[in-house]
Amino acid sequence: MRQGAQDARAHRASGRLSVVDPAREAAVEVLTAVREADAYANLVLPVVLRRHGLTGRDAGLVTELVSGTIRRRGTYDAVLAACSDRPLERVEPAVLDLLRLGTHQLLAMRVPPHAAISTTVDLAGGRGTGGFVNAVLRRVSERDREAWLRQVAPPRAQASDRHDAVVHSHPVWVVAELRRALAAAGGAEEVEALLAADNAPPRVTLVARPGLAERTELPGEPTPFSRYGVALEGGDPGTVPAVAEGRAGVQDEGSQLVALALAEAALEGRDGTWLDVCAGPGGKSALLASLAAGRGARLIATERQHHRARLVRRNLAAVPGDHVVLTADGTRPPLVGGGVDRVLVDAPCTGLGALRRRPEARWRRERGDLKALSRLQERLLAAALDVVRPGGLVLYATCSPVLAETERVVSRTVRRRDDATLVPLDLGIAASAGPVPGTVQLWPHRHGTDAMFLALFRRDVPSSA
Repeated sequence: MRQGAQDARAHRASGRLSVVDPAREAAVEVLTAVREADAYANLVLPVVLRRHGLTGRDAGLVTELVSGTIRRRGTYDAVLAACSDRPLERVEPAVLDLLRLGTHQLLAMRVPPHAAISTTVDLAGGRGTGGFVNAVLRRVSERDREAWLRQVAPPRAQASDRHDAVVHSHPVWVVAELRRALAAAGGAEEVEALLAADNAPPRVTLVARPGLAERTELPGEPTPFSRYGVALEGGDPGTVPAVAEGRAGVQDEGSQLVALALAEAALEGRDGTWLDVCAGPGGKSALLASLAAGRGARLIATERQHHRARLVRRNLAAVPGDHVVLTADGTRPPLVGGGVDRVLVDAPCTGLGALRRRPEARWRRERGDLKALSRLQERLLAAALDVVRPGGLVLYATCSPVLAETERVVSRTVRRRDDATLVPLDLGIAASAGPVPGTVQLWPHRHGTDAMFLALFRRDVPSSA
């Protein structure tokens, strides 16, 4: 049991509190898992809701409490720092979770101040902690969000990373990297629109897996770019029969386009073996395998972590064909060089292109992560080029627009390899040109997708051969 829930239940049992609100108690449990176990809120939330028996409006309240508290953490910390008599780094992490939770209710939800404060104090439990939480949140309640932003956000000069970081709740270094990436795409002035899009919860998108389901049997509005996708207006996607049966899945439209870009690229010669490197959890693998099966090809999926390899197998369970899932390191795939026709390298990255769906990623990453990640990405791409046959295709993709993970990896690969040619990629989508000519960069604020980057390579015979 998490510490916040322990404290609350102990005090409730002792008679010093009335009933602790179950929705807020569930929200604290999710926030604790995100902080202590590096969990993702969108994965933990359904489990916690089932455990607490929360549905309907109560489930919606928990979702808003959790997602809003995580997304707006940067803004709320600036406000809390102005309202606390002690530095935030000296506040116990569990108490800081509660302060952020209460601040979200005060500044972003239609919760009466007395209710937001009292329910948060109830969760805090002990007299000393409760008194501190009560005092800080009362100060927060003295102004609305806009008034607080006028006080705590640095004055906005032109291209002010610090101002935008506080207002839009992103780390300063992330704002700077996103601004650079947008400048490379001809849109440096769009940074506020991108940051705002990062804080807007996306609609759930489904994909009909070819040969298994038709898009017309899925509820929702057809996606504009993927002919297999629909966007749901609401509801639990698990109740859709095709999803429950594995004939369709939950998948962002940008991820669908990654699989389609590789599958639909023109290829001369044989086309019987496809490889998905870093395949977990398997959404793109399932779409690729479905497309491959329709052509009599098979997919080999490799994933370094055992538990993620199991997820890939589960995703492929309903797809017909002789597909294989291997637990293997993508930098050393257990395949004979030249034996593969198409390869997807969906490389590990900062995930800064998917902050709409996984907002906690912005608080977990540091600028120093970029160097190690870009080196890994280059190694994965090099291994894929080694294993694909001459004339074969490799699609490099990241869920990040950061130049160190896109332009740098592509440019360094082209310079180092005389057997790798960058093939111009055009998805027919406006304003999607990438930072290297012929590459593609999608954007949440432009296209309504995750910020997926795509670059297509052809393996050539080395000039020294």
